[in-house]
Parts: sequence; structure tokens; C-alpha cells
Amino acid sequence: MHKILIINNGTSGLFGFRRELIEELVKRYEVTALATVNGHGKDLENMGVRVINTEFENHGTNPVAELKLVSAYKKLIREIKPDVVLTYTIKPNIYGGMACAALKVPYIANITGLGTAVENGGLMQKITVPLYRRGLRKAQKVFFQNSENRDFMLEKRVVKGEYDLLPGSGVNLERFALLDYPEGDNVNFVMMSRLMKEKGIEQFLDAAETLKAKYPNTGFHLFGECTEEYKQRVSALHEAGTINYHGYTRDAVSVYRLSCCTVHPTFYPEGMSNVLLESCASGRPIITTDRAGCREIVEDGVNGFVVKQRSSADLIEKMEKFLALPWNERREMGFAGRRKVEREFDRRIVVEKYLKEIEKACNEL
Repeated sequence: MHKILIINNGTSGLFGFRRELIEELVKRYEVTALATVNGHGKDLENMGVRVINTEFENHGTNPVAELKLVSAYKKLIREIKPDVVLTYTIKPNIYGGMACAALKVPYIANITGLGTAVENGGLMQKITVPLYRRGLRKAQKVFFQNSENRDFMLEKRVVKGEYDLLPGSGVNLERFALLDYPEGDNVNFVMMSRLMKEKGIEQFLDAAETLKAKYPNTGFHLFGECTEEYKQRVSALHEAGTINYHGYTRDAVSVYRLSCCTVHPTFYPEGMSNVLLESCASGRPIITTDRAGCREIVEDGVNGFVVKQRSSADLIEKMEKFLALPWNERREMGFAGRRKVEREFDRRIVVEKYLKEIEKACNEL
């Protein structure tokens, strides 16, 4: 039986976004995962995956620590002896890729987003792009989740071999089935994200403060881990009844059942927004920004509205525009989103492309 090694920054993301692929892999191969155990580690083991905890600093830039990470990956790859390696997220793509290239092990990389170091330009981009170039230079295939990331990497000559475009991580259309649209005239806006500046938390809170005063029966619900920077403001608005802060939840389906519209005012460099894909699959309209990883999912005026990045005023305008819609038009927006993800973002598309690429690698051994 051939061996597959998956390198990711955390087990939670592996289980959440790669579960269907892993289900197929364990039927065919011996599967090991190298990742920081940050949730769902036991779930992966119960699926038949050998999980090895590899803790490292996701945002660290210490060159000594980074070199140690390459060495650690090389040591583990020698021990596991995989036939094919799958890498996801920035550091596994770069340093896992370097390790695979050095050991001449076939590997398939997935660019889940370029990261702020690349997108913001400046010195960090000048450092990171050559690292990407080294990490991806021997990849059998590089998968991109949006065309903007692909075009940037090609322009910078980071990828010279084979590449392909995926519909993000896709969405499981059975797990996120079409939900009945909430009855009544009262609207619940939902934001589910890590509550940090780059995800647009300031814009959502500004909108909640403005609109709650005008539409007191409207709900503004926040789900996700709150960063230290916003804890005081979120707590104060929750106590005042302006918002409802629910904290972190793993029950995303219940969130979408509550939602009349999912708001995702991000300006973070994402590959493809899973929150938006899941919302659309559940039949919920979306309001999000005109940026890579979001614009592919939203059709302005069809399944939601597009807002300017970092603009509280524009977000308020679009949320108010949504509030003015009749109930049947809101519901139809949700249906339109469901139809869109059925056509373009079914997770089975992702699984099939991976299985084909892995089989190709194994056949060439």
C-alpha cells in the first residue's frame, strides 16, 4: 500500500476542509498527517489517519527556527517514507516543499492564500517570494484557490511546473444542505470569523451600532474567537444589547440556520472563503468585499451584495439595502447562492482532482 503524508499547520483545518479527501485517501493508502493538534486530532485518528503533532509558530520569522523546521520535516519524511506528500498553508508549502525537494519525494502543494507578508508588499514580500520559489520549485502540481493568487505567482515566476485552479476547498453540499429561510420580517445578520481587524470586525461593529438604533428588531450576531484588541468593544456592545456575541462554535449549521444574511467584510488575503461557500450552500445571502476569495462567490444583487474594503459607510448602505428587500427576495438570493455553489464549488471537484494527481504520482514511482 502506498503511503501519503499530509503536512498542514493544524488538525482543525484538515478535518474541517479536507475531510472528504481524507475519507477517500484512507480507503486507498496509508495516511499520516503532520500538523499542530489544535482540534479534531482524535477525529482524524478515528478515520484511520496517523497524526503526528508538529508544533511551530505560524507567524514566526526567526531564520534559525525556520531552518530547524526544514530539518524537522526532513527527519520525519525520512522516517515515514511517504510516496507522495500533500502540503497546505504557507509554512508547510514552503518548508515542507523544501524538505520534499531535497529528498526527491513527489509533493502536491495547495496555495490556500498568499498571506499578509506577500500581499502587503515591502520587505516581507521580497523575503517571502523567493522562499515560495524554493519551496514550490520541484512540486509535481501546485493547486491555486483563486485566479489572483495564481496570476501573482506566475508573474513572479514562483511556479514553473504544472498548476491548476481549484474552487477553493469546495463545500460539502450534503453536510451544508439547503435550510429553510427564516420566517418573519426581523433580520439576523451573522458574522462568523476570527474577530480581527483584517476580517472586517471594525466595519461590522460600526454597522451594528448605526443600524441597531434605526432598526431595533434587527439582530447582529458574532461567532468566533475574539482577539485581545477587540474584546473590550465587543463585550461593551454585547452588554448594551447592540450585538449578540456567541464566542467560538463548531456548530456552523446552527449559525446558518439563525442567519438571514452572512456578512463577511474581510480584507484578509484568503484563498477562498469557506464561510461564504457554506452560507451559500445553506441558502443564505451574503454581503462581502470585492477581493480574491470572495468576489468569485458573490454576484452583486443576485446572491448578495458587494462592499468596498475597509468601508463602514458602504457596509451600512448595503446592509440597509438588504433590510429594505421583501422577504421573498431575500429568500430568492439564498436560493441563487445555493445554485451557484452546486454548479461551481462542489467539494467533489476538489477530491477528484487530488485523487487523479496522487494516482499519477504513484504510477510513476
